[in-house]
Amino acid sequence: MSLKREDCWKSHGGWQGIYTHDSDATGTPMRFSLFLPPVPEGTRVPILWYLSGLTCTHANVTEKGEYRAACAKAGIAFIAPDTSPRGDEVPDDDAYDFGSGAGFYVDATEQPFAENYRMWSYVTEELPALVADKFPIDAKRQSITGHSMGGHGALIAGLRHPGRYRSVSALAPIANPMAVPWGKKALSGYLGDDRDAWRAYDACALIEDGARRSEMLVDVGTDDNFLHEQLKPEALEAACGGAGIELHLRRRPGYDHSYYFISTFLGEHVRWHAERLTGD
Repeated sequence: MSLKREDCWKSHGGWQGIYTHDSDATGTPMRFSLFLPPVPEGTRVPILWYLSGLTCTHANVTEKGEYRAACAKAGIAFIAPDTSPRGDEVPDDDAYDFGSGAGFYVDATEQPFAENYRMWSYVTEELPALVADKFPIDAKRQSITGHSMGGHGALIAGLRHPGRYRSVSALAPIANPMAVPWGKKALSGYLGDDRDAWRAYDACALIEDGARRSEMLVDVGTDDNFLHEQLKPEALEAACGGAGIELHLRRRPGYDHSYYFISTFLGEHVRWHAERLTGD
């Protein structure tokens, strides 16, 4: 598979790169960022996946996330894919919360989105295979996190692939998309009106249907203006409680939905994942 390095910078002893490749999953060129920590040559390192939120690209967390110091110290690679396919020929919508920048980490089945909007396959199958083939990554040691729409993506990926991701966390995730405006719009637009089809892309529904993990970490800000209408951490708390999943839900006083919030706590998430990525 083709891979092109667009740019690369030395940072915290490691290397921060930006890469593009042609995706079979989306039928478009795709871009991602990857930080490789400073380790001896020949060493394969664990990887932390970061899924971004609505309107974002790989660049938001790469430029504002403040994760590299923690990743360098722990010896963990950090990868941030884009949030949707892009291009003049890719179907879009005028709204910010659907179409370009808002792939919602699903494989669309509705036209005209079904051909390109296959972000679930892209982030859980195609891109992991490419990264494992092209970089010194230990594919047996993976974890996943994300913010907002990306937090939703991280939760469902961890619940649907419990053997792949050693740990799962999220920052201000859309925890119950079937029950909120953002999620209803995206799931109906990409998957149609059959709500049973939506359940594979809703963390709370997956838990109700039997998906299990031993634990998950979630941070939310108490001053997040999307907290009650769009995020609903209390629904995830209830679902985990009923299923015996240990949910470390931390409500952070005064924090909002922005990258000021993310950059404050992303390093803590890196360290939390590092504890679970060590060992065989």
